Amino acid sequence: MRLLVLEDDKTLGPWIEQGLRELGHVVDLFPDGKLALIAATTQPYDALILDRMVPGLDGLSVLKALRQAKILAPAIFLTALGEIEDRVEGLEAGSDDYLVKPFAFSELSARLDAITRRQQLPEAEVSVLSAGDISIDLHKRLCTRQGHAIELNPKEFLLLEVFIRSKGRVQTRTMLLERVWNLNFDPTTSVVETHISRLRAKIEKPFGDTLIRTIRGSGYVFEPV
Repeated sequence: MRLLVLEDDKTLGPWIEQGLRELGHVVDLFPDGKLALIAATTQPYDALILDRMVPGLDGLSVLKALRQAKILAPAIFLTALGEIEDRVEGLEAGSDDYLVKPFAFSELSARLDAITRRQQLPEAEVSVLSAGDISIDLHKRLCTRQGHAIELNPKEFLLLEVFIRSKGRVQTRTMLLERVWNLNFDPTTSVVETHISRLRAKIEKPFGDTLIRTIRGSGYVFEPV
């Protein structure tokens, strides 16, 4: 894979770069957020590994800018900021995982494999999923309902994919955190509720109905029209 690494630590950055190269990856290491943003918007990467506290432009701002530019390469934040609020902020910005320093390289490698594996669709699997009058194209990352295109950010799209695949079955907050964000921490965090609220505003409100029903004390169930 071709990987972008944003890390300004003069010891840690080259160590990560060497380890990833030994695994057979092509690695571009940047110590500055502005340089990383330019690179990521001018050439394709299979995944991004981003420190949050770097010179020029912080990693959080880099990822937000990339997501706004519709660059959906899976991303891991690799940072010393490890509080729940920091993790939630990273997930809200569009990251797929969050690894706190200090860390083991084997864990970074495993998490990198996990987020890139989720992006790969087996050839035998269908590319379009439908439920009722709503459809998503997994290859083109497009969502439509009643023939109308609906713009979703990467996490909203993955959340809807999980709901469509599990339609009629209750999904708890913990299940959604694990399946959409690949994280297992306090299920009372608002990241799930926030994304579901945004998803509802896009796929329900314009059509005047309800697709995602809240099951008090349990979670959510997707019931397509």
